[in-house]
Amino acid sequence: MDSAPPRPAAGPSLAFLFRHPAHFIALGFGAGLAPAAPGTFGTLVAIPIALFLRAHFPDAVFAAAIAVFALIGVWAAQITGRDLGAADHGAIVWDEVVAFLLILFFVGDDGVRVALAFLVFRIFDIVKPPPIRQLDAALKNGLGVMLDDLLAAGYTLVVLAFAQRMLG
Repeated sequence: MDSAPPRPAAGPSLAFLFRHPAHFIALGFGAGLAPAAPGTFGTLVAIPIALFLRAHFPDAVFAAAIAVFALIGVWAAQITGRDLGAADHGAIVWDEVVAFLLILFFVGDDGVRVALAFLVFRIFDIVKPPPIRQLDAALKNGLGVMLDDLLAAGYTLVVLAFAQRMLG
């Protein structure tokens, strides 16, 4: 008896985005609805948030916001992944937002540094070098969704620190 291969999870709609607060957050306020490269669009959402936090709050509040956003992201990704039928559906981009916020906390507002950080982060997020790929495969829940991007952020920060050290 032949069994049909599993169907990929369908893309969410605008109605889905507003159906639950978790969906609105997990889909990056709508960035996850982008028809192509939703993770890239989600990553970009972090830039105005970081600019706002840096302009209006001390670093301690910025750092605390990242931690709170990560915890909210675990909840939002868990619910949204369940409702989409895929734990780490491509439309879930809050993990990219939070991870890039972490990077921007250390990188600052310089446009060249932000652009370089964006490029390096997107490469790590797409390629998923070990142990990111293994973590992504093992944890199919909201925590796993958030952690793989936070690891990619860590890799990005190490590369940027190394580059800064080498280039003086």
